[in-house]
Amino acid sequence: MTSFIAHTTIDCANAFEHAEWWKQVLGYVEVADEPYGPGDEECLIASPESGQRLLFVEVPDEKHGKNRIHFDIQPHAGSRDEEVRRVVALGATEVADRRDHYGPGIGWVVLQDPWGNEFCILRSEEERAANPMQPRS
Repeated sequence: MTSFIAHTTIDCANAFEHAEWWKQVLGYVEVADEPYGPGDEECLIASPESGQRLLFVEVPDEKHGKNRIHFDIQPHAGSRDEEVRRVVALGATEVADRRDHYGPGIGWVVLQDPWGNEFCILRSEEERAANPMQPRS
């Protein structure tokens, strides 16, 4: 017997604000028959394509230190750099530029959401096909 991940839970101070922000970033939608609104202590959103779900749960403690788990997100279309600009315009902050980690333009960019949670933006499939990662020598 094995298990599966039903949803990924994000502890936060305001479930609705967090869910609303991540909906804009990911294009996720509210889940029918689940609480979703200002003042709700839990807000669930899901990918309309894959069904992957994120549950935002209000907790009293503040975030301390680096996340032990983080999201690696990838644009459906366009470039990593376009997506970085779009997400920064939504309120994210760039933390580290790792675009040249595996060679010119190959890596990723580390950002924080407005509440300090780290996540990375990777290259799109289009970019990967045009410039695959070269093996290290």
